[in-house]
Amino acid sequence: MVRPGLLAVALAALSGPAAAADYKAPRTAHGQPDLQGVWSNATITPLTRPAAFGDRLVLTPAEAAAIENANAEKVARADAPTPPEAKVTDLKNADCGPDGISGLNCGYNQGWKDSEANLIEFNGEKRTSILISPANGQFPPLTREAMERRRGRTFGGADGPEARGLGERCILSFGSSAGPPMLPNGYYNNVYEIVQTKDAVLFQVEMVHDTRIVRLNAQHHPSNLRTWMGDSIGRWEGETLVIETINLRPEQGLRGGSSDKVKVTEWLTRIGPNKIRYKFTVDDPGAYTAPISGEVAFNATKGPVYEYACHEGNYAMEGILAGAREAEKTAKAAAPATADEGSN
Repeated sequence: MVRPGLLAVALAALSGPAAAADYKAPRTAHGQPDLQGVWSNATITPLTRPAAFGDRLVLTPAEAAAIENANAEKVARADAPTPPEAKVTDLKNADCGPDGISGLNCGYNQGWKDSEANLIEFNGEKRTSILISPANGQFPPLTREAMERRRGRTFGGADGPEARGLGERCILSFGSSAGPPMLPNGYYNNVYEIVQTKDAVLFQVEMVHDTRIVRLNAQHHPSNLRTWMGDSIGRWEGETLVIETINLRPEQGLRGGSSDKVKVTEWLTRIGPNKIRYKFTVDDPGAYTAPISGEVAFNATKGPVYEYACHEGNYAMEGILAGAREAEKTAKAAAPATADEGSN
């Protein structure tokens, strides 16, 4: 007869890292590991590691608890109702916090955000950063080629819509949530629906409602055919879906775009009923002096994935460009007349 205490210990051991390593996903009708469902990669773990942690990837339990408790307190403050007697002048911009987006008088209130997000956790260990390589959790230095390329480009200007970011133009997500790599944007809309067929795996990306198609056991398209989200082909290696993407457009990429040499490799492994381990490596010798790797947890969440209707009511782009033209007119009117203008 097994004593209750020993049974509890045995069950606890089975639920730990060893059990996770032995987990096998259910199979689709075609015999593939089943990744299908609705998932979220929302997290409060930052992309790059705070310098105080150095090369340390894993937080202590006390550090993790402090970070998650501080986030819970911030969410509670943001969830508090606006005082009914408050006037617009009472809502201070200081409420927006370091992200500049959430608060009573900011771009979005808390109801729009992924407030339930926690730190990334694998095998009971909570992470200091999404990036795991380089070892310090930071981006490696840019190549000389990339520095020259970026020196000649202007992003954030208002000469025309082409100078604005892809998210503002409703082409792709803000940040890199559309992928590859598929990364949380830190604020909202971090949901993906995965659908599988015999010959493809499809990712319905919440923002900007893109469908990313990974062709299985296929060949890459010619290098002169460059598309948004690149040319992705995949294969199964045991329990893991391996995706290789090339031919990304130069406007897309981590922190300011990629070179024509970039290759992104992704690994998706279902490690439990409600979690996918997502690992990626960005190898771009035309932009960075070393490859960049990271890991994110995709956690099961409720569906459906609602349409991110980016262009509906997107009057900000028109306002940015119209405001810039008005500023140019004002500056021209205020400028002193030249000698030629004064003689006419």
